[in-house]
Amino acid sequence: MEPQETITAQETTISCDGGGGPLGHPNVFLKIGEDREIVCPYCSRRYVLAEGAKSSAGH
Repeated sequence: MEPQETITAQETTISCDGGGGPLGHPNVFLKIGEDREIVCPYCSRRYVLAEGAKSSAGH
């Protein structure tokens, strides 16, 4: 499945809810790894880490 859209992330941990509303999905937290991108398993949004972005604190 092709990613629906690409979103530039400013931190390595992001949350995705599919955009909320009736077309959304449960809120999930995704960790961007060494490849600098991740695809949400629910909605196929692709998150790409921005150049110079910082690591997230916490979990």
